[in-house]
Amino acid sequence: MKESKQYKVFKVFNVCILLIIIFCTLYPFINVVAQSFSSESYINSGQVNLIPKGFNVDTYEKVLSDTMFWINYKNTVVYTVVGTIISMFLTTMFAYALSKRRLVGRRFLTVFAVFTMFFNGGLIPNYVLINSLGFANTMWAIVIPGAISIYNMLIMKSFFENMPEELEEAASIDGLSTYGILLKIVLPLSKAVIATMVLFYAVAYWNSWFSAFIYMDKKELFPVTIYLRNMIAGTTGGMSAGATSADNLTQISANIKSVTMVLTILPILTVYPFVQKYFVSGVMLGSIK
Repeated sequence: MKESKQYKVFKVFNVCILLIIIFCTLYPFINVVAQSFSSESYINSGQVNLIPKGFNVDTYEKVLSDTMFWINYKNTVVYTVVGTIISMFLTTMFAYALSKRRLVGRRFLTVFAVFTMFFNGGLIPNYVLINSLGFANTMWAIVIPGAISIYNMLIMKSFFENMPEELEEAASIDGLSTYGILLKIVLPLSKAVIATMVLFYAVAYWNSWFSAFIYMDKKELFPVTIYLRNMIAGTTGGMSAGATSADNLTQISANIKSVTMVLTILPILTVYPFVQKYFVSGVMLGSIK
């Protein structure tokens, strides 16, 4: 079909708007990267924009040589991997069960799950609960409280509901049990939504800092986001003893903040392109009936 003049104008206008949005999105990140490779004097004078000035990598060397940075980085990797595995297991089991209309109490369980999206016990009761369970200063204080995202569960539930029931009926006739159907039929056909949920959970755990800030007081257990938080707050709480002096920290404070931010988000930026192709299709497949 021949495109009308109005549609061509719309496409041009749409492209311009999207380019502006892309620029506004990328500008802060590029600016931080430029600052991380710039000298402190140029940053303080406001001369660093999109291109580094007074190029240096001294701050990268200081941060990468800090033992506490790598300890916190390792903690973040462990928390993210373990948390994502637990979350995916629980979310998949819960979503698959709720997708079955024959489940007794299905409506009540769904309403109960959605209820938790709008109401919770509050910070102090949660803190008391975590301490009473013995989770304080352990990995479980970060992993367990957010193990299931109801939003993610509802997407997976909708996805499972849209799968043809004939597939499961045929597998059941062939002798597969409920768990066999889930493992051999349903999950292999759900790669898009699973990849999307893995991305959601992994990013959430990687960026999480408040739980560790509340429930942990040992620096060797902090995730790297707490290290970053301490750098942004202008404290040395994230740095190991002897890593830098107070004078050096003052001199390279802007550099240290930028470098730490770049190193913190780099793994997610590296992984995202490999799962991005599943992102849109996974969410849409789980949200359209």
